[in-house]
Amino acid sequence: MASSSPEPASGSSIADRFAAVRRRIGAACRAAGRDPGEVMLTAVTKTQPAEALAAALATGQRVFGENRVQEAQAHWSELRDSVADLELRLIGPLQTNKAADAVALFDVVETLDRAKLADALAAAAGKAGRPLRVLVQVNTGAEPQKAGVLPEDADVLIRYARDKGLIVEGLMCIPPADEAAGPHFALLRKIAGRHGLKVLSMGMSGDYEAAIRFGATHVRVGSALFGERNRSETPSSD
Repeated sequence: MASSSPEPASGSSIADRFAAVRRRIGAACRAAGRDPGEVMLTAVTKTQPAEALAAALATGQRVFGENRVQEAQAHWSELRDSVADLELRLIGPLQTNKAADAVALFDVVETLDRAKLADALAAAAGKAGRPLRVLVQVNTGAEPQKAGVLPEDADVLIRYARDKGLIVEGLMCIPPADEAAGPHFALLRKIAGRHGLKVLSMGMSGDYEAAIRFGATHVRVGSALFGERNRSETPSSD
């Protein structure tokens, strides 16, 4: 459900947009009785040109979400070691044959949604000699066109991933576009609570303020920061 708060003007700079979104995050946190420091802004940079990434970095932004491994490699391979405190999060569906590439590039994979992928990620992380942080993606709306484990199967996958040695930090969801987001955020929070998971990646450009009210710790924002993108692809982040 879209937010009623005003978006930055269409002609505003990326710096202005980042400032506006950060103000709105802060206001939403205060309205919910939360510390603004509890909510991390993940800037979604898929399809963005190099100059947009540079502008985002210039604002001090260091947490970025990418939808595809290959595009993320093109965006960040040269910057990965030169930007202090950079954190890259994979927020799009992942094929098992890309698991090793994902482990090599990303700090967090937010889209673990099946046991076979847990196997591939655990094997790749073991071969790389480092632990891997993951979120389990839950398809809260049971939409057949979207990735994500069904809510009734989430408990089993969470336990399976932990048994495989993956560091399961929390959960991620993308509510159906034609439904109120709140019940989906509440469901994700409920599942997380059963497992003591603290990280909730939920909320995009149109509903991140609502997500904050329901306990989001990470909001994935793209169009409100960089402008509208091509909407022909299946939504996976923003």
